[in-house]
Amino acid sequence: MGLFFFVFFTVSSYMILVQVAASNPAHLRINVGDRVALENLFPDYLSERLTALVLEGEGKLKLQAGSNQKILQQNDSLIADVPGNIDLYLRLFGVIPFKKVTLQVVSPVKVMVGGHSIGVLLNSEGVMVVGYSQITLQDGSKASPGKDAGLKPGAIILKVEDTAVQSDTQLSYLIDQEARRKKQIRLKIKYRGKVSEVKVKPQFCGETGRYRIGLLVRDAAAGVGTLTFVEPKTKKFGALGHMITTSGPEDSWVFQDGRVVSAVVQAIQKGERGKIGEKIGFFGGNDISGKINKNTAYGIFGRLQQQVTNPLFPEPISVAMSHQVKEGPATILTVINNRTIEAFKVKIETVFSRPRADGKSMIIRVTDPDLLRRTGGIIQGMSGSPIIQERKLVGAVTHVLVNDPSQGYGVFAEMMLEEAGLLPGRTSMIPLEERLAV
Repeated sequence: MGLFFFVFFTVSSYMILVQVAASNPAHLRINVGDRVALENLFPDYLSERLTALVLEGEGKLKLQAGSNQKILQQNDSLIADVPGNIDLYLRLFGVIPFKKVTLQVVSPVKVMVGGHSIGVLLNSEGVMVVGYSQITLQDGSKASPGKDAGLKPGAIILKVEDTAVQSDTQLSYLIDQEARRKKQIRLKIKYRGKVSEVKVKPQFCGETGRYRIGLLVRDAAAGVGTLTFVEPKTKKFGALGHMITTSGPEDSWVFQDGRVVSAVVQAIQKGERGKIGEKIGFFGGNDISGKINKNTAYGIFGRLQQQVTNPLFPEPISVAMSHQVKEGPATILTVINNRTIEAFKVKIETVFSRPRADGKSMIIRVTDPDLLRRTGGIIQGMSGSPIIQERKLVGAVTHVLVNDPSQGYGVFAEMMLEEAGLLPGRTSMIPLEERLAV
C-alpha cells in the first residue's frame, strides 16, 4: 500500500509539473548580452527541477568550454552573444525529456517613455450606424426608414447609389439629393464582415428641411489616450495598448488613415464601483503630432513628426521582455492635470506567463493614495500609460475592472514593440477572443 501511494504521489507530481511547464510559452525573447539561465526564464519551483540541453548556432552564446552544446542547470548561466535562435531541450529531474523552448535573441531596444496625453483621430472606411433618430413626419407620426430597412448599429454605410461615403455630412447630403430624384435609394453596407445592398425609402423631415433615413451615424473614432513609447531614431510610437473599437459588433472598424495630436486634460470624472471614470480633455498644442498606420489588439502604432521629451525619464530606457516582468511594485506615468506627466505607485499582482492577444498580460492594482484620491483608480484616458519596473518599460495600462476601479489590466511592452516593428515577430500567443477598450 505504501509503495502504491509513493508511485501515485510521484506520478501526480510529475504530471502537475508537466502541465505547469506546458503552460509556459515555447518561444521566449532575450536581448543580446542577457544571461541564459533557467531561473531567469522559469519560476523557481520549476527551474530547480529542470536541466536543459542547449543547442545553438556558432557564435550565439559565449561558452566557457568553447563547445556548442552544454547541459544547463539551475544557477548555471551563459551569455547570449549575437542575434539568433537558441534551442533549449528541457528535461525534468535531468532525465525525462518533455519540452523544447526556443530563445529568440534580439538586439536591445531603448525607447523614450511616454505618459503624455494624446488625442486620437481615426478616419474610417465609410460611416458607421451608432443608433436611431426618428423623423417627425408631416402628419405628426414618427419614422425611421433605415431601421425599417434592417440597418442595425454597427453597420457601416459604404456607398449611396454608386458614390463612396467618406463623412457623415456627405452621407446626409447624398441621401437628400438622391431622395429628391427617386423614392427609393440603394445603400451598400458592411455588417459583421459581410457586404450587402439594401434599399431605403427616405422621408422628408420638416424640422431639418431635408430627406432623412432616421439613423445616427459617426464617421471617425476620436478620443483622449496616453502615449506609451517612442523609439528616438525612427520616431516610431505605440499608444493605448488596445485596439480602438466601435460600439457595434464590428470589432475592427477599417480606417483609411489616422493621426495623433497633443491633448490637454481639463478635468477628471472620478471612477467609482460600477462606474468608470474618465479624463475630460481637448486637443491642443503642437508638441506631439503623428500619423497612425496600425490599429491592433495591442494598441495604435505609427510615426511621429518630432521627438518627444519626458522630464521624469529624460533618456531612453530599456524594455523588459515578458518573462522578465515580475509581481511586485511598479510605477505608471500619466497626465491628470493639464499636460503634466506624473508618476504613481502601482503593484503588479499577477503576471500571465503566455502572451495574450486581448491586452491582458498582467493584473495591476493602484496603491498610490494620491491617484486614488484624485481619480478613484484607473479611468478612461489612461489606456497606454507606461508601466515602469526597475527602470525598464514593462507594459501599458489597458483595462479597468468596473467593479473595482483600483484594479485593471496591462499589456506587455514587448508585444507593443513587436507590433510597432521594433522587434521581430514570433508565433506563440493565446488566440484573441475579445477586444475591450477602457
